[in-house]
Amino acid sequence: MKFLLDAQLPRSLCRILREVGHDALHTADLPEGNRTSDGTIASLADAQDRVVVSKDSDFVVSHLLLGTPRKLLQISTGNIPNPELGNLLLKNLRSIEDSFISASHIEISRTTLIIHG
Repeated sequence: MKFLLDAQLPRSLCRILREVGHDALHTADLPEGNRTSDGTIASLADAQDRVVVSKDSDFVVSHLLLGTPRKLLQISTGNIPNPELGNLLLKNLRSIEDSFISASHIEISRTTLIIHG
């Protein structure tokens, strides 16, 4: 899978995703860096068939109302140490991959994976 991680997520998540065979970009890698607008992030993700990974609820609104980004992994953990977030993602990655075959919006919390549709 291909992922695009939003600014508030640690770059270490890209490394983790790459180590298990995924294509992962962070907004810090984009020309405008972490100042890249949500619209640009969503457009780029859609053009490159990437899943936007974000804690930002604005992406949920855009996904539901406008259909962009087409695929969204919403992180709903609140403040969480980076290593714990990385472990949580790895622990649930297979289910996330499988769910994105038919779903377009998945939410992950500290205890639950919610498939929204």
